Amino acid sequence: MSKDDYGVKIPRTSTVPAVGSEAQLRALLTALSGVDAVGAEARAAQLATRSIKKSTKLAAIDLAISMVDLTTLEGADTPGRVSSLCAKALRPDPRDLTVPSVAAVCVYPDLVAHARSVLADAPVAVASVATAFPSGRASLNVKLLDVHEAVAAGANEIDMVIDRGAFLSGRLGQVFDEVAAVKETCGEAHLKVILETGELVTYDNVRRASWLAMLAGADFIKTSTGKVTVNATTPVALVMLEAVRDFAETTGRIVGVKVAGGIRNTKDAMKYLVLVNETVGSTWLTPDLFRFGASSLLNDLLMQRLKQQRGAYVRPDEFSGD
Repeated sequence: MSKDDYGVKIPRTSTVPAVGSEAQLRALLTALSGVDAVGAEARAAQLATRSIKKSTKLAAIDLAISMVDLTTLEGADTPGRVSSLCAKALRPDPRDLTVPSVAAVCVYPDLVAHARSVLADAPVAVASVATAFPSGRASLNVKLLDVHEAVAAGANEIDMVIDRGAFLSGRLGQVFDEVAAVKETCGEAHLKVILETGELVTYDNVRRASWLAMLAGADFIKTSTGKVTVNATTPVALVMLEAVRDFAETTGRIVGVKVAGGIRNTKDAMKYLVLVNETVGSTWLTPDLFRFGASSLLNDLLMQRLKQQRGAYVRPDEFSGD
């Protein structure tokens, strides 16, 4: 282990025993079975037609609310905006204290300290994007400094992005090393590794990137940054869920999945809950192992929740826009 010019420790991959060399990593990933693209898309489409029984719909909505990472990742974000987001995360509907809190508030690193001061010891995590989000195009030293500062400011969770250029050009060892280094820098904070699946071209690449991230120490694998044209899709989520299932069966270690980008309504959220239940089982139906990265989903969940209780739709402006 050495130190860069900023004094941030850079761990070497020898601290990660799962893969001894790039040749071994390449051989392991190459040996993974290919994804039947037609079959995956048909399976995801078939599961999307399933509905949740009315008697369990309210519980499913509450579960989805508890899985939300309420997110603001805009250049115009302010401490005031983050304060409003934290208040909503804790009490999504202030008139109804039976509505669960969300899982986390996700912000840029420079706003982590403010989010932590607002949430204090509340049961809502502070998550932060890091490692030159969303492009991932920076030196390892800069990426680790980004993570180090976010964790020091109070982040419980780090959402990192992989270098898709390195992955697609075959520099698998570089991607592995960076994930492993970020994982060690996270300390006690959980690491979510963003694959940016919309840029990975094929389902086979999604499967290989999922395994690479998990072998390097990811606590979660995540679909997308929400900043590209194609974000989360149900076929991609299916491939990732199958990967965490197979990884758990092979290694005994359970890794979570986070879907992000383009999930805006309750109908979409229910599709993903069905997909999770049918692919990996109820073990993953918890905020500890499945998350929605969203900024607009929560309001629709709240609207649908009231509809289940009142039997009629409510106006969107009954809930804050934060």
